[in-house]
Amino acid sequence: MTKNLKSIFVFCLLLFVSLKVSAQITVSALRCEYRDAPLGINSPNPQLSWLLASNAQNVKQTAYRILVADDAALLQKNTGNIWDSKKIVSDKSIQVIYAGKKLASAKVYYWKLMVWDNQGKASAWSKPSKWQMGLLTAADWKGAKWIAYEKMPDSLRIVPAIDNPADSRWNKGNDVLPLMRKEVTITKEIKKATIFITGLGQFDLSINGKKVGDHFLDPGWTQYDKHAQYICFDITGNLVKGGNVFGMMLGNGFYYVPGDRYHKLKSAYGYPKMICRTLIEYKDGTTGNVISDESWKAAPGPVTYSSIYGGEDYNATLHRQGWDKTGFNDAQFRNAVLVSGPQVLEAQQQEPLKIFDEFSVKKITQPKPGVWVYDMGQNASAIPFIKVKGKRGTIIKITPAELLDDQGLVLQAPVGSPVYFNYTLNGEGTESWKPQFMYYGFRYIQIEGAVPQGEAGNSQLPTLLEVKSLHTRNSAADAGSFTCSNELFNKIFKLIDWAIRSNTVSVFTDCPHREKLGWLEEAHLVGSSIHYNYDIATLSRKVIRDMINSQTKDGLIPDIAPEFVKFGGPFRDSPEWGSSSVILPYYVYQWYGDKQILQESYDMMARYVAYLESKSKNHLLYFGLGDWYDIGPKDLGPSQLTPGGITSTAYYYYDLTLLSKIAGIVNKPADEKKYAALAAGVKAVYNKTFFNPKTSQYGTGSQAANAISVYMGLADPEHKSKIIDNIVQDIRNHNNGVTAGDIGYRYLLRVLDEAGRSDVIFDMNNRSDVPGYGYQLAQGATALTESWQGNRISSNNHFMLGHLMEWFYSGLGGIRSDTGSNGFREIVIRPEIVGDVNEVKANYMSPYGNIANEWKKEANTFYMTTTIPVNTTAVIYLPAKKSSNITVGGKSIKANSTLKLINIENGKAVIKAGSGKYSFKVVDE
Repeated sequence: MTKNLKSIFVFCLLLFVSLKVSAQITVSALRCEYRDAPLGINSPNPQLSWLLASNAQNVKQTAYRILVADDAALLQKNTGNIWDSKKIVSDKSIQVIYAGKKLASAKVYYWKLMVWDNQGKASAWSKPSKWQMGLLTAADWKGAKWIAYEKMPDSLRIVPAIDNPADSRWNKGNDVLPLMRKEVTITKEIKKATIFITGLGQFDLSINGKKVGDHFLDPGWTQYDKHAQYICFDITGNLVKGGNVFGMMLGNGFYYVPGDRYHKLKSAYGYPKMICRTLIEYKDGTTGNVISDESWKAAPGPVTYSSIYGGEDYNATLHRQGWDKTGFNDAQFRNAVLVSGPQVLEAQQQEPLKIFDEFSVKKITQPKPGVWVYDMGQNASAIPFIKVKGKRGTIIKITPAELLDDQGLVLQAPVGSPVYFNYTLNGEGTESWKPQFMYYGFRYIQIEGAVPQGEAGNSQLPTLLEVKSLHTRNSAADAGSFTCSNELFNKIFKLIDWAIRSNTVSVFTDCPHREKLGWLEEAHLVGSSIHYNYDIATLSRKVIRDMINSQTKDGLIPDIAPEFVKFGGPFRDSPEWGSSSVILPYYVYQWYGDKQILQESYDMMARYVAYLESKSKNHLLYFGLGDWYDIGPKDLGPSQLTPGGITSTAYYYYDLTLLSKIAGIVNKPADEKKYAALAAGVKAVYNKTFFNPKTSQYGTGSQAANAISVYMGLADPEHKSKIIDNIVQDIRNHNNGVTAGDIGYRYLLRVLDEAGRSDVIFDMNNRSDVPGYGYQLAQGATALTESWQGNRISSNNHFMLGHLMEWFYSGLGGIRSDTGSNGFREIVIRPEIVGDVNEVKANYMSPYGNIANEWKKEANTFYMTTTIPVNTTAVIYLPAKKSSNITVGGKSIKANSTLKLINIENGKAVIKAGSGKYSFKVVDE
């Protein structure tokens, strides 16, 4: 008996210990400036974040202690010689600002932390992480110089770009795309090596014959007359003791856009150039540097044409075998020349472009003799890849396109022509090739000068052994996922997603072919859809930096940033576009809790609002593109149904209200009051001018006019309900069809969603017989198109109308941030149960952790499983008429001490929840 009691006691003790361990809070996913172990941090006081986890419910952080050391061994001994924050009482686990000793350029710092939970229990130390600083001053480049194959005469420079072919400077581009090489002998054992490097417009770096990294189109596009980005690579594993060769291939990018073939603009900041510094740390404690200077050697490369718009040519007969390896005879190379370059260099913070999906051939046709068309099945931003065998000197022409014409040939005319790639064979065995410095939006690949394998016959032409399209995009990590029981909605989700992927590069482009420019309205209008699906914090910050650099002296924010070319009229100055300078920083604060971005961009925001004020007349604005591409009686273009004064003035008002909030956040109380007072004046005049209280309509009563007025807070509370009724009636009058365009549609969805009218959103989009998403799918679209009609005269890969993705997450998925919250610290889970949708799975990886919600409807029973991250709280809505209908984990909701039933009204139970995973069941009796 005694033995049994001892056994029971030991078992209970072990169970207690195991439960205690499992309930312990843990720390993981340490991030510096949003990234895991990043290289090249620009900020002298970087922001640090981490994720928390616990098997228990209702867990919060109450304190933390951070250690930062300049030696990993010190950190292992729990010593932070650079910063020991000690125990700081705080629940903050994102965007904690480093507050230790001054950080040094190029230095690696190691860090870890521990936290305390709301029970006073301490976590174990996290696994260590690290970051490496960039080069913080010009002196830190250690004398590195800008070098090139040749210097462009000042007479040939075109800055800013031109878009007029009649301009006398509109010359052809057949200039040298150079190879740059440097031989270096290393005599010591290497501990660590880092290269800080950029090449303009684009570059590929190799060391000892192997490409460094897996990036595509480095560096990011910037306002080159203001600044450029450089990349940091850890090349410890690339260098060897003994002889080494650094090799650089340079392409034009937006730095030099030639005027032949298709082009949206022509620019010439200069010929391709580069600058770099390699820091080598040796095991004996010494350091060395390899810098770019005139001792580097340069020669023309095998890329003979490079245009970010028009294509790329590669002549394999000009390939210099072994040029980036030791033992190569570089007698035909000459010394590089010194040139000037951007004065400000900053380490690239946004994720690089990379190659992702590979698409194989779905169908091959021969619409005419000698011409073969390959259908890759998906319209995407991509580059073609060929594997071929044939005679030396044979030229293969590759022409990509989104569409086919009536003859089955590729059709480029809607987005600009001609665009093509030429590959000249070397003739030595099987050859593989893909472009290095250009991408394009296409589904079809037309090839001339070669024949598919199996079709050769007696042809003397080269044989194509393989053809693929390689999807390229920004490598931002996935942040969310969504699926539901409605298959049309799943297809719409993918339709929008492919357009987002294809237009997320180092800016948010409108299309991956015709323009490739950073049109700014998309950054805030479709921004929320993208935030749900991808972690675009660093890219959003980069776009904000682009706007700061593009702002004019009088405060104007142009419609595109970087502003490579100055368009005219509303295509340069439109409040619906320029207001991204205020809205996007605020959205970054809302989505990621980033207060720093508000401080860094405050001057830009204030100057832009002052610019709008200077353009206003009696508080009203009457310029801009308005609700671009709305559906009216005329051809697509500027707003047809909504008076321009409504959208432009509404944005002006919205900017003022946001800037007033921002001023309060960054502790500028005088500005907070000033902007609030100015906003009140705008609102009064706006309603007096545009609102008809008898009909409860704004302007013409269009969907856009009413929705934007409600969303932006211009409608008075006593009229709001009737205005929304009018919106619904207008939709019904249009056979549940949309008329709102680029600007109005997002606000239409948000107003309907917040008003509980997701049934209307369902009715509008669960169809394919009227212009909209389903209609585009029915026409064969595989990526979202520029127009609701999906017509062939517009871009067929355009994400500006992709706002429904936001509703998939916030409406059907029910995942929302609570009003006034930032970083999803306070969450709302409120799924909209509409139409024939009976099952939804959605998740979003917030800065605090994964928010997940799954629900299923079966007969009279509703099931929902919800996950709320540690250190957050949530308000959860369930379809229930009384509390006795609700169980959690098989027990009555009243038995769960971490859940608080607030009330039940209008058929919904409102529940306050702490962190944890909850399985709800509601039975409708």
